[in-house]
Amino acid sequence: MKRFEGRVSIVTGASQGIGETIARDLAAEGAAVVLVDVQKDKLEAVAGSIVGAGGRAETSVVDVGDTAAVERAVAAVAAAHGRIDHLVNNAGITRDALLMRMKEEDWDAVLRVNLKGTFNFSRAVLRTMIAARYGRIVNIASVAGLMGNAGQTNYAASKAGVVALARSLAREVGSRGITVNAVAPGFIATAMTEALPEDIRKAYLDIIPLKKFGLPKDVASAVIFLLSEDAAYITGQVVSVNGGMYM
Repeated sequence: MKRFEGRVSIVTGASQGIGETIARDLAAEGAAVVLVDVQKDKLEAVAGSIVGAGGRAETSVVDVGDTAAVERAVAAVAAAHGRIDHLVNNAGITRDALLMRMKEEDWDAVLRVNLKGTFNFSRAVLRTMIAARYGRIVNIASVAGLMGNAGQTNYAASKAGVVALARSLAREVGSRGITVNAVAPGFIATAMTEALPEDIRKAYLDIIPLKKFGLPKDVASAVIFLLSEDAAYITGQVVSVNGGMYM
């Protein structure tokens, strides 16, 4: 039997990269997956591909930073399925600059999507999870949120925030059968890292003991584990998937 047969999963930022891979893996394990993003065409293409492969997927075009829109979307999922078992808070953006040159709107935009979006979805699913006395929440953090990264004070602060949110929420809801954890990827081969200049890519490879960038599948595997019953006694933890870049 597939591990997530009968489960309902919400994955934000699911139109590409890590979020898409997580959504595909959940569907392959039998979950009904709700893919959330603002990129409607990409989102529908991913959902269509999952359904074409025999999985169950639907789309929800939502700005994760819009509290009211998130609450409506989560209520619709709960009403349609009668349950929400998994939430993966993956949606994230970057607006890189040195702090002294950073625009206020770039600080606000990153915190709004990365941190407030995680707050919005986590809070919205709790009522359903608490009623069921079961739930799994995984926040996608970043190595930058653990070790810092020049030119990414906004991004690093937001990702440190989702780690602290996970740990604090884990203490609040553990007695209700809900686990909350974080996965902190290092440099993963996605569109974001492919855009880096070659000298920057080489500099990062030099400090990664495994001497390679990770793949979205590497992150997805850690997320799937934390959502599974194999991780039933794990909560408030951060799993680093970074090739040894930060220990």
